[in-house]
Amino acid sequence: MAARTRKPRSCTVAFTCVGRRVELLQAFRSAARRLRVRLRLVGIDSDLTAPALSCVDQPVIAPRATEANYIDAVLDAVRTSGATLLIPTTDTDLEVISRHREALAELGCVPLIAEPDVIRTCRNKVLTYGHLRRHDIDTPQTWTPDQLPANADRRFPLFIKPRTGSASQWVHKIEDASDLEYYLRRVRDPIIQEFVAGVEHTLDVYVGLTGVPRCVVPRARWQVRTGEVSKGVVVKDRDVMDAGRRVVETLGPSVRGVVTLQCIVTPERRIRFIEINPRFGGGAPLAIAAGADFPAWLLQELAGKPPEIAFDGFQHGLCMLRYDWSVFVPLEDDLRPRLVPPPRGFPSFS
Repeated sequence: MAARTRKPRSCTVAFTCVGRRVELLQAFRSAARRLRVRLRLVGIDSDLTAPALSCVDQPVIAPRATEANYIDAVLDAVRTSGATLLIPTTDTDLEVISRHREALAELGCVPLIAEPDVIRTCRNKVLTYGHLRRHDIDTPQTWTPDQLPANADRRFPLFIKPRTGSASQWVHKIEDASDLEYYLRRVRDPIIQEFVAGVEHTLDVYVGLTGVPRCVVPRARWQVRTGEVSKGVVVKDRDVMDAGRRVVETLGPSVRGVVTLQCIVTPERRIRFIEINPRFGGGAPLAIAAGADFPAWLLQELAGKPPEIAFDGFQHGLCMLRYDWSVFVPLEDDLRPRLVPPPRGFPSFS
């Protein structure tokens, strides 16, 4: 008799604020094929023209994350799709999703989100600075406008950015007192930091469903466009990896999925952390391509099969050179967007 073929299991994964995250979606599809998992992807966004909505099996249009009924739309999408995993992809909705972790769990869905206190600490750069200092993590000196030292003690250049900003919006290098005065009037709720020279690195730290850092992938940022890496290279630097693991351990056991850190490695080899983002970073596909297979590991954990993960089990020196790729979708006669599959598919992730 012929051996009976095991039926592939099924899994539905929902992504919020899915936007342009086509490459991440395709990485999950690739992992599912290798694991023989029948995967359905749900994409949630407020913009009908979000490119990734054309790459999912079930697109969902929701209110903006800042609107009161946003979470109701997310919960409804999870309920109707039967999603068992929810993955936030931007900073926009982290706090509201965190506050509703239990409601999502009651629907049988695992949200990749930390508890609210952790999210608040990571989203507010003043709180991030205080957290890092309390745990003796090297970080640039940071001030609010009313904490700035007197003119005689200021050392330019400085950096200014919004306290809760993202995507490098309103981030500026301050060369002198005139620059400082100008941007203090224009950046909303700003913080000011000492300028640190060196190579900026993003660290993808996999904590999965346990909250324990199991793999840290440093990526040197060679070129950045609108806050997201467009050219970068994986650097297997054990000092940076160990420092990143220590930062994530200070957040406690509630973190889930991937935590994205940013640090600057100075010419003197100081590793100075500047941001903590408790979610998938935009450049995570580079770490995945280098062998840190976050999508496969998550799908395995979700199925109750703990994956074997080597802390340094990824390829050193893999370079990512990003380029634009388009999706073409027909519009209504009045040129209003509509949710339809594109005439041609998206490239696979391999």
